[in-house]
Amino acid sequence: MAWWMTQLLLLALVAAAWGAQPRTPDARTDLLNVCMDAKHHKTKPGPEDKLHDQCSPWKKNACCSVNTSQEAHKDISYLYRFNWDHCGKMEPACKRHFIQDTCLYECSPNLGPWIQEVNQSWRKERVLNVPLCKEDCQIWWEDCRTSYTCKTNWHKGWNWTSGYNQCPVRAACHRFDFYFPTPADLCNEIWSHSYKVSNYGRGSGRCIQMWFDPAQGNPNEEVARFYAETTNSGAMPQGIGPLLLNLTQILKRWFLG
Repeated sequence: MAWWMTQLLLLALVAAAWGAQPRTPDARTDLLNVCMDAKHHKTKPGPEDKLHDQCSPWKKNACCSVNTSQEAHKDISYLYRFNWDHCGKMEPACKRHFIQDTCLYECSPNLGPWIQEVNQSWRKERVLNVPLCKEDCQIWWEDCRTSYTCKTNWHKGWNWTSGYNQCPVRAACHRFDFYFPTPADLCNEIWSHSYKVSNYGRGSGRCIQMWFDPAQGNPNEEVARFYAETTNSGAMPQGIGPLLLNLTQILKRWFLG
């Protein structure tokens, strides 16, 4: 019994220390209905009735302007001068996922729990490990696996001498499923871990949907609230909660017979 009591005491001390950790002075406290401090984002989200095509699901409350939504659908647009066709023509079924990815990044006001400060010339904040719904990742990979690319990380390492991204020297073009053997490889790696594919599916309230029907509301609002509450409550490190619960149940059996 002494051993179990010692373990419980240690876990309780860890939990208490974790909960008492002060937030860093520059950490975000506004996690809901916020826009990133980035290159094209609005300062605050609001209605944008004329958002273009795939960005239109965010028109009731958006961090992007109409102009940004239009540019998101163009090849080598002024947004980032990014060339989707760097290894030949990207399949339209594949490209629509990258357009949707851009719309989510530029327009969503529900990414607050994953916003991090960065020291980059073109933005002051980014998202990290956004829990992307597993179906969204799976379909993205399936629709892109037969298109071609030359890199696994699209955030860096390009040749920009022409004014838009080209493959670096000695980087060979191969099918997506060469550089990204699994859906998780694609979603987690392509934008430097901006996404982390979730074990949860659409409608769970625990993962961000890239695709949704705006007539049914924006499901990502609920997801952001859940993770914001977890963050603000000083959530314990993964695994400690279940251990404490198990120890509590054991002690109850001992003391209550």
